[in-house]
Formats: sequence, C-alpha cells, structure tokens
Amino acid sequence: MRLRHDYLVLCFLGFLLPYFHFVPWLLTHGFDLPRFLNELFANRISAFFGLDVFVSAIVLCVFVCSEGRQLGARAVWLPILALVTVGVSLGLPLFLYLRQIQLEQSPRHPRRGGN
Repeated sequence: MRLRHDYLVLCFLGFLLPYFHFVPWLLTHGFDLPRFLNELFANRISAFFGLDVFVSAIVLCVFVCSEGRQLGARAVWLPILALVTVGVSLGLPLFLYLRQIQLEQSPRHPRRGGN
C-alpha cells in the first residue's frame, strides 16, 4: 500500500471520529457558539486540548500555504476548507495526501513512500 493510501485512510478517520461526537452535540444544542466555547474551555484539561488544536490549526495553515507554493500544488484551498469545516484531523492528512500525489508526479523528486 502506498503512503498516499495511508493518508486517505487517515482523512476518513479524521472526518469520522470528531464528527461522531460533534453531530449529536450539534443536534442537541444547535449552532450555539457561546455554549460550544464554554464547554470547550470548561476546565484546564479541555482548554489545554482546545488551545493545542487552535495552535496546530494555525501551524497547518502556514505549512499548507508555504509547502503548497514550493511544490506548485493545486487545490491548496481544499485542506484549508477541511481545516475550517472539520479540523486539523482532516486538514493535515488531506494536505499530506495531496502533497504525496504531487511528489510522486514530480520528475524532480524521487518517489517517496511508495511500495
């Protein structure tokens, strides 16, 4: 199995696992942003995870934009959209999937992660 297939599986998990918990909350409370933030920062442990994800999201945006530009990758907006609508758990593996495809098609780079 190629590395890009692993990234694709991680995209699926990155979408499914967070939404498995978020959709029931959304159906119960609706788009209640103040309640969402209140529950996200309900204690120091949840705040730790929430802030970790926010910082990771910012780092991912910088990485997607700079690495995408260097590789000449198309559709770098797609991982950003995935980040905003789902989170880092989908945005990162989606970008790595797209990046791997770009690397495998590029004559300048040896195939990476194949086999």
